[in-house]
Amino acid sequence: MFDLTGKRAIVTGSTRGIGLAIARGLIAQGARVVISSEDAADTARVAAELGMPGQTCDVTDAAALDALVACAEHHLGGVDVLVCNAGITGKPGPFAAIDMDDYARVMAINLTAHVELCNRVLPRMAASGGGSAILMASLSGLRGNGRINAYALSKAGVAQLARNLAVEWGPSNIRVNAISPGFIATELSAPLLADAAFMARRMAMTPLRRPGTPEEVAGATVFLASSAGAFVNGHNLVVDGGTLITDGS
Repeated sequence: MFDLTGKRAIVTGSTRGIGLAIARGLIAQGARVVISSEDAADTARVAAELGMPGQTCDVTDAAALDALVACAEHHLGGVDVLVCNAGITGKPGPFAAIDMDDYARVMAINLTAHVELCNRVLPRMAASGGGSAILMASLSGLRGNGRINAYALSKAGVAQLARNLAVEWGPSNIRVNAISPGFIATELSAPLLADAAFMARRMAMTPLRRPGTPEEVAGATVFLASSAGAFVNGHNLVVDGGTLITDGS
């Protein structure tokens, strides 16, 4: 049910952290994956390590998005699975003190780029019989927070985008879902992992009492990409160890 042999995928932001784990997870199930990030050296290195095509892509650049899709068409012959994972956190703080330039960049990378890439890929996917698009949202888009501003707003928008696109493209046999990871142990979260006071507070809010791993998010992605998730559409799959549903007791 989880076999992806013969499937062709694009994963943005796939040279580190969750994106890299997703690429590896898809490949382990038989898919071929275009590796992509805005860093040319990282993209070339990871693509070589995984034996897959790579394409440098700044997801805010329309021409770069065109080149990413062209790379998949050239090397793979099309796209069956699209994972929009690239994103940034932006500057923390309340909305009252927000830097609007930073706000614009967060929204451009985390939300607008998903729209742009889906608009390029989903029509092609429909023409080849269907497929699965998976958009990376976040637990922060489902909870209130006094410091996670534009990031949380963009991720709430990603979950809504998945619902809208699921309605729009479902009749063409395309499923569109979101994944909302909670606190995941990655290079980017290393400073928080080293903060004992933060970890004690955060783990008390998480029934499993531990951070998640990138591979656990990858597992959810494989599920949504494969026939195991063939009747899941327009869903926001929360992968957070139970943080969303707990009262902290």
